[in-house]
Amino acid sequence: MAHDIFSLAGKVIAVVGAGSGIGEAIALGAADQGAAHVACLDMNEPGAAATAAQITARGGKASAVAMDIADADATRDCLEQLAAAHGALDGLVCTPSINVRKPILAYSGDEFDRVVRVNLRGNFNVLQAAGRIMTKQQRGSIVLYSSIRSLVTEPGQSVYSMTKAGILQLAKTAATEWALLGVRVNAVGPGVVETPLTALIKSNKDWYDAYARKSPMQRWAQPSEMVGPTLFLLSDAASYVTGTIIYADGGWLAADGRFTPPGM
Repeated sequence: MAHDIFSLAGKVIAVVGAGSGIGEAIALGAADQGAAHVACLDMNEPGAAATAAQITARGGKASAVAMDIADADATRDCLEQLAAAHGALDGLVCTPSINVRKPILAYSGDEFDRVVRVNLRGNFNVLQAAGRIMTKQQRGSIVLYSSIRSLVTEPGQSVYSMTKAGILQLAKTAATEWALLGVRVNAVGPGVVETPLTALIKSNKDWYDAYARKSPMQRWAQPSEMVGPTLFLLSDAASYVTGTIIYADGGWLAADGRFTPPGM
């Protein structure tokens, strides 16, 4: 019988941000791919618990724990306890981020610090804590969540875009440091996805439609469409993939314009 290189059978997977949106979809997807245990981690503990309950209802094994990625000590303790309880930490996905959409000249210092604290410091805390565990056990895969905003931006996205570029550089640097220790680190870069973070845009039809038109696919993504790229990076199918990013953006970054000339 051929080995399914995309399977997560026997693997302990932690999903940070599993309480809703992309994180919830990934946690469910990891369980569907046979993960031995899925740890659903989120500041929103009821949301994480609901996701874990969905997994157990399907016959999988899951737990839910409240975790604030901006708290380095709590993040370290949570992941170390998880690895100790299950004998390993084979894969970790970190999806959370926040955004304050404002022109640069209107940004306050507190707003800057809040976005950086979650998006950059938070991802660094998760990366460092997971990296300590995985480098010691000499195996593992970490997937951070960047964005198309790591490459392109728009008015009002200065700090968010900066942090998303920073997350990609964190992944690349960790990949170079831990490659000989059996640990792979990559990123996923979504385009526009219908999640709680983008609810404000969805409520404005003109804004929502403008984003849909920018993509060659002419639509937004659903959280479930981020599952495949993420689980690929966690799986043995990506055994020689590290230090890179998969843009799941519907072709957003490929398109340099919206007008199709006559006859095309």
